[in-house]
Amino acid sequence: MGSTSDLPVMEKAARVLNDFEIPFEMHALSAHRTPAEVEEFAREAAPRGIEVIIAGAGMAAHLPGVIAAATTLPVIGVPISASLDGMDALLAIAQMPPGIPVATTAIDGAMNAGILAAQMLAIGDPGLREKTRSFKASLKRKIIEANKELQAVSFPFKTN
Repeated sequence: MGSTSDLPVMEKAARVLNDFEIPFEMHALSAHRTPAEVEEFAREAAPRGIEVIIAGAGMAAHLPGVIAAATTLPVIGVPISASLDGMDALLAIAQMPPGIPVATTAIDGAMNAGILAAQMLAIGDPGLREKTRSFKASLKRKIIEANKELQAVSFPFKTN
């Protein structure tokens, strides 16, 4: 994340990774204040066994792109709503130049970043693939249950 002020958003990705039992690291790295450390992190990530990077940042939000420029690992960018309702961060992350792709979630979409990282890692891991399949099935069950509960909601002109 760009700074520890991003933790309330980025901990949603951490929870997902933790729930899927995927080992992960958390760092505060600033593309503007610690550029050498960001580049070192990106260059050394793959040799340390990292397979996917989730990078969250607000405002100018250069962190995901700078990381993507320095590694061949997939990078998932999370635009954080720090100013301009997060639109500045969304555009900074989504509008990458050719050759430097960054998968981009919704503004403050760290949970989806965690799920996407799990799905990427599941490509080569049958056990993780089953966990992601089970997770998606639980989402379906929640909606089915919610619809059953809605049956009990009564309005004079409600027809179902």
